[in-house]
Amino acid sequence: MSSGFNTDVQIGGQVFHVQTEDRGPAHPVIDTVVYQNGRVLHRRSSNYRHFVESDEFNHEGLRDRVEEQHRSVIEDLRSGVLEPQVAAAATQDGRPSGIQMQLMNPGSWLTGGHIFLDVELVRRADRGPQAGVEVEAFIDGAIEERRYSEVTDSLGRARLRFSLPPLGKGDLTLVIRAATPGGNDELRFAMRSRTKNSTGQPANEKPAN
Repeated sequence: MSSGFNTDVQIGGQVFHVQTEDRGPAHPVIDTVVYQNGRVLHRRSSNYRHFVESDEFNHEGLRDRVEEQHRSVIEDLRSGVLEPQVAAAATQDGRPSGIQMQLMNPGSWLTGGHIFLDVELVRRADRGPQAGVEVEAFIDGAIEERRYSEVTDSLGRARLRFSLPPLGKGDLTLVIRAATPGGNDELRFAMRSRTKNSTGQPANEKPAN
């Protein structure tokens, strides 16, 4: 099962959110993202496939790697190492940059054990559709992490359809991501997995900022 860390870092009058996640041995990548007001300012990823394939692999060691990368990014943020990149991402051209993603059917994406995601992607600068971008979705906390993806069409829209995978007993989160050279965006919907209604849907679904 994947693991991660979340930390709010205050620097002067600004607050940044640092999130680090392990994608799991099936997708051996540790991903750290620095956000401010929901905007991605920095991303750092590291592959640990060599560790997974070695005789030394263990979950405690993997957690140590996740925590070490999380601390490293926080230290770089506090020391000013990331200041040029953060400033450029926050003020590029004096206009909003990157992309913005929206789930068009937030109230009906889970029906009868199947997930239906209608996603729209636009450029923040001019609100125009962002075509040709891969949108990826998965359930964080599922017993087996399975990823699904589609590419946005000329209207900036993508439709993802897949069956609900076997779920773990802990916290579950639907994660939807898209990345471009100019910026990334991510949606997270927390799922209450242990109490289900008669239709098989989670008893509560809400966006997780």
